[in-house]
Formats: sequence, structure tokens, C-alpha cells
Amino acid sequence: MSKELKTGIVAVVIIALFIWGYNFLKGQDLFSAGSRHFFVEYNNINGLNEASQVTINGLKVGKVDEIVFNNSPEKKGNLIVKISLATDFNFSKNSIAKIYSASLMGGQNLAIVPKYDGETAISGDFLKGEVESDIFSSVGEKLNPIQAKLENVLVGADSLLIGLNQVLDEKSRKSLNRSISGLEGTITDVRKTLSSVNGLLANNKDNLDSTLVNAKKITDNFSKVSEDLAKSNLGETVKKLETTLTDVNALLANMKSGKGTLGKLMTDDKMYTNLTNASKEMEELLREMKLNPKRFVHFSLFGKKAKPFNEENNTKNVSNK
Repeated sequence: MSKELKTGIVAVVIIALFIWGYNFLKGQDLFSAGSRHFFVEYNNINGLNEASQVTINGLKVGKVDEIVFNNSPEKKGNLIVKISLATDFNFSKNSIAKIYSASLMGGQNLAIVPKYDGETAISGDFLKGEVESDIFSSVGEKLNPIQAKLENVLVGADSLLIGLNQVLDEKSRKSLNRSISGLEGTITDVRKTLSSVNGLLANNKDNLDSTLVNAKKITDNFSKVSEDLAKSNLGETVKKLETTLTDVNALLANMKSGKGTLGKLMTDDKMYTNLTNASKEMEELLREMKLNPKRFVHFSLFGKKAKPFNEENNTKNVSNK
């Protein structure tokens, strides 16, 4: 073998190794068996690169081959990602190709979330695409509303301070200073008053103790009285009192309706008149017995008759002698 042939063979090998190494660095293996190709469309690939890994359930099964813009007018600006899978693992067309963050330092990979319902996906099919927010994007999405609210608060605070500066002119500030000085004086007076009250309480501690002891005794006595009242059959007493009042009310009702002697006396004018007349006649009789006792007790040996009743003399309280 000539020297020139050996040099040519070495040059070809070197060129072949260089091409293989270049493609290997790009994620392409020239010696791998034929693979399946799928396409995914995204609005934003969030930093996904060619040669990024493609995984299924965490297992690397392929890579990203190509990323191009969609030439369709109605989808202009969208990105089509071509991926190749070096596995015969079957999944349906409903499976999702999700872009996710590979690490905190950056870099995006693509994971196929397999689904098995529906028609089985074959090489050349389009899969549904999703983009998973990384930790920094999530934090940014949550902080953006807070930042907007904080900016609104700062703007409001700035407006409030500007308005406060406009209201508090030099005269108002002096008045406010005087008010604060007056408030300090009031607080000082309150402190003095509290000191005086504390001194008064200290000086009259014995009297206060005695008062509290007496109050305790009164409370104990009241408690004892309450206990005695509770033990006494107060309910039975009240019940008897209610019965008595009921009887009295019935008696008064009978009297008012004219039943019984008292009722007739209260309602029958004739009976009242008769009693009045009888009382008057009794009074005249007693007066006659006092003025002319001989008319009622008479002893006479000679048969002398007693003088008859004289109404006029009886009225004048004069004897009939």
C-alpha cells in the first residue's frame, strides 16, 4: 500500500469522525437506527433549543431535531418543533408534548405525557403542545399583580403626602405643634392626678380594707338571707296567698252583687233605712229608760199610774216628772 493511499484513508477517517462528532454534539447520532418523527406547534417555546432532550415518564427517548416558523398565514409567528423518538413505545394522538424547565440554571426539555385513548400516533403526526411555567416564571406571575398593587399604593401615598403638605402650611404646622404641646401638658396633668390617686389609695388602705371586709360581710349576710328564702316554701306561701285573694275577691263580688247580709246592707237601701230607724228607736228607748225609769220598773202601793211617753221631752232629754 502506497504512502499516498494511507494518507487518503486517514484523511477520510478523520473527516468522518469530525462529521460524526459534530452531529453528536448537535444531538444527532448517525449510527442510530431509524426513528419516528412527530411535530408540535407552540406560540412560544420558552427557550427550547434544537438537540434538547425528549423524555417519556422521565426516560430519554429522543431529541428535538428542528424548530421552524409556521408559514401558514393564519398561524404566522407560531413555531413548529420537529422531534424524533428512538423507541417503538406507542401512545395516542391525544398525548401532550410539554416543554419544561430542565434545571434552575436554565435550559428547556420536552416531555411527552402519554395518553392511550383514541387513535395511535404514527410518525409524522402532530401532537398537542403545552408549556410548563418554571419556578421563576411562576414567581414572576404571582409577583406581577402584587407589584401593580404596590405601585398603586405608592401612587396613593404620594398623592396623600402631597395633599398633606398642601394642607399643612406654616400656620397649620405651628397650630399642630401647639396642639401637641398642649397634649403633652394634658398627659403630664393626668400623670400627676394618677400619682395623687395612688397616694390617696395608699393612705387610706386600712379604711378601704375595712370597707371591703364590711362589704363582704353584707354580701355573706345577703347570701344567707337568700338561702333562707330559697329554703322556705315561698312558692307554697304565694300559692296560699293567691287562694286567699281569690276568696276575698269572690266575697267582694258577692257583696257587690247584693248576696249575703253585707251585700244586702250595701245594695238594699230599704234595709239600710230600717237599720237606721231601728238604731234611732233604740237610742230613744235607752234615753227614755234613763229619763223615766219608773215607766219600766213601777212599784206603787196606792196604784199610781206611770206617766206616758212624751216624745218632745224625750227629744229634749227631759224627764216626765
